[in-house]
Amino acid sequence: MSEQAVKSNKTVKFVVTRQNDPNSNSYTEEFELPYRPGMNVISALMEIQRNPVDSHGKETAPVCWESNCLEEVCGACSMVINGKPRQACAALVDKLEQPITIAPMSTFPVVRDLIIDRSRMFNALKKVKAWIPIDGTYDLGPGPRMAEKKRQWAYELSKCMTCGVCLEACPNVNEKTTFIGPAAISQVRLFNSHPTGEMNQEERLDALMTDDGLEGCGNSQNCVRSCPKGIPLTTSIAEMNKQTTKHMFKRWLTV
Repeated sequence: MSEQAVKSNKTVKFVVTRQNDPNSNSYTEEFELPYRPGMNVISALMEIQRNPVDSHGKETAPVCWESNCLEEVCGACSMVINGKPRQACAALVDKLEQPITIAPMSTFPVVRDLIIDRSRMFNALKKVKAWIPIDGTYDLGPGPRMAEKKRQWAYELSKCMTCGVCLEACPNVNEKTTFIGPAAISQVRLFNSHPTGEMNQEERLDALMTDDGLEGCGNSQNCVRSCPKGIPLTTSIAEMNKQTTKHMFKRWLTV
C-alpha cells in the first residue's frame, strides 16, 4: 500500500508473530492502529501495549518486546520487519509496505513474543575474549595513542551494538551450527588492533581457528548488507583470515 493510501485510510495494519513462552507454539495476531505522521514500529508497539485490542476488537495480552535508547544505538529492539532483520526504532511506517509483519529473530531462542535470548552472541564474544584485560585496581594513566588513520577505521568497528542482525542475516548461523558469526570476528580485529588489546591477540586468533570460528563463514556477505551501523564486516573477516593464516605458519615454524 502506498504512503498516500495509508494516510487516506488513516490506519496502519500490523501482523505480529507471538509466542507465550519458550516451549509454546508461535501464532500471529493482527492489529489496526490510527495513522500518525512520523510513527515507527516501536511507537506502534507502545500503542498496542496501551490498548491491547486486536483488529477484530478482541482484547488480548500486550505484546512483549525490548527497547532502550530508541535511537539505533543500543541494539535491543532488533526484530524481523517485513521479512528483514532490523531495528524497530528506525523502521518508519511511511517507508514500509502494509500489512507490516513483525516477528522475532529466528536465529535466537524466543523468550516471549518479540523478546529473544542473545546468549549465543554474548558467548561468542566471551570465546574470542572481546575485551581489553585491565583489572582496574589502580590508575594506569592515559591510554596509549593510536595513529589517526588506524583510529578512524577502528572506530567504525567499535560501532557494533551487539544487535544480532548480522547473525540473523547470515545463513551459516543456525541451530545446526556453532559458528560464532561475523560480529565476534570483527571484534577480534578491533581488539587486536588496540595497543593494549594486542597483548592477547594470539589467544583471540587461536579462538578463530577452532571449528566454530572462521571456517564457518560461507562468504554470503549478507552480514555487511544488513548491518544497521554499516560496519565493514566482510573486510574484517578477510583481514582475520589473513592474520590467522600468518599465525598458523608462525606457530608451525616455531615448533
